[in-house]
Amino acid sequence: MPHTSPFGLLLVLCVLSGIDGGKVLVFPLDGSHWVNMKVLIEELHSRGHNVTVLRASNSWYIKEESPFYNSITIPNTGGFDEEFFGLLIGRLLKIRREGYSIWSRLQLEYEIIMMFKSMHEDMMQMMERMLEDKEIMKSIQDVQYDVVLADPAAGGGAILAYKLNIPLVFNVRWTIQGEGHFAIAPSPLSYVPVPGAELTDKMSFLQRVKNVMTYLFTWFQLAVIADPIFTSFCLKHFGPSVNYFSLFQDADIWLMRNDFTFEFPRPTMPNIVYMGGFQCKPAKPLPADLEEFVQSSGNHGVIVMSLGTLIAQLPQDVTDDIAAAFAQLPQKVIWRYTGPQPVTLGNNTLLVDWLPQNDLLGHPQITVFVAHGGTNGVQEAIYHGVPILGVPLVFDQPDNLFRMEAKGTAKIILQLWTVFLEALKEVLHNPSYKENMQRLSKLHHDQNRGAPHLRTRSFRMFWIEYYSIDVVLTLMVTLLIFAFVIAYIIIYVCVVLFRKKVKHE
Repeated sequence: MPHTSPFGLLLVLCVLSGIDGGKVLVFPLDGSHWVNMKVLIEELHSRGHNVTVLRASNSWYIKEESPFYNSITIPNTGGFDEEFFGLLIGRLLKIRREGYSIWSRLQLEYEIIMMFKSMHEDMMQMMERMLEDKEIMKSIQDVQYDVVLADPAAGGGAILAYKLNIPLVFNVRWTIQGEGHFAIAPSPLSYVPVPGAELTDKMSFLQRVKNVMTYLFTWFQLAVIADPIFTSFCLKHFGPSVNYFSLFQDADIWLMRNDFTFEFPRPTMPNIVYMGGFQCKPAKPLPADLEEFVQSSGNHGVIVMSLGTLIAQLPQDVTDDIAAAFAQLPQKVIWRYTGPQPVTLGNNTLLVDWLPQNDLLGHPQITVFVAHGGTNGVQEAIYHGVPILGVPLVFDQPDNLFRMEAKGTAKIILQLWTVFLEALKEVLHNPSYKENMQRLSKLHHDQNRGAPHLRTRSFRMFWIEYYSIDVVLTLMVTLLIFAFVIAYIIIYVCVVLFRKKVKHE
């Protein structure tokens, strides 16, 4: 599989437009997804394309003014809630510290589900306002855009492309239905792990049962969260003949933000273009003060810690525990953190509001990356060959880090306050983590280097396993037994009550 650079992707967009200097309408998603989209926008601008970005009036990171694009601002009051994310992380860490209970975990999962439902409702309300604003729609139609470039984790891009009747290109890892492949590519559950199941492509029978159950639960979630919202919107504006899911499947090109150094081998489709790590670049020189701090580490090296775009601080007690652990190490530490200074902060630790993550990870002095497991950070670690100590918190982070752990490039910890120091020392001193990550990095940079990582498990499976017949039969028998037991209990109770009634009479 040839390695795809951003320049190849831009060539695809040029072909879609059919002319030099095409007009591109961008429908992005805020937050960390914007980091990826911004890279493509800047490259499109540098090659003479006219880019216009649709943004909500309350965007976090998508600025109204930019030298790289024009913008159309849609009035909006909902969307992402930074305060919610902070409270969510605090509650999750509290649950981990006090011990998991089924009830507390279900409550948290329910709140996350409702948050996504609210986000989808807000997105459709924004689309409603835009489609009903004749002035905005006329300004968009008058430009005669050549292509819509959209992030399908927000449902508006596909709807807008259909409304304007122009080609649609996705910058994608996730759609509103889940991981992108599951929307358009064959995905046999016998060896394609469902995100969230934390499984590899090599599954035992019980793991395949877990994979199918996770898929069914995911499908149920989507039926509750997304289907009613988008189905009713399409019915109102396009009639019963248009299915919202088909609008996503009809996208012309899927620019997939991963590749098979990260993904397990699986079936794909010819209109999927893999561009994993496209936002990663060779490291540039660090600012003078940061370079001086890095060089002061000597032979011990430097640890970089960042928990991503949305998580800049943690509960104070957790922060103090982490700082105390760092203080016991000979390595220097650069930690992106914006909260109150930990009382246990050591002289070897530098707190920063922002750090040039890509440039730091590419510095030869960096030894370990302490990360939450977001896709961007994981891909930058792969690109530069830096092993990971993973601290997964929410969303796709646990699954991303599980994939890295399965490849021997990362170690995952869930309890920051007990095993953080020991886990960090293991990644620092066990050479296998760095060796495995550097091997993965070589595959990423030269994807013509052999192909063992591209071989699927399908050819090594019996047909009963491949089609999950054994799993389906097991679940059916289990369901029948469960139904029989319930029916038996109901009949037994009815008989007992009837006999008591007869006896009383």
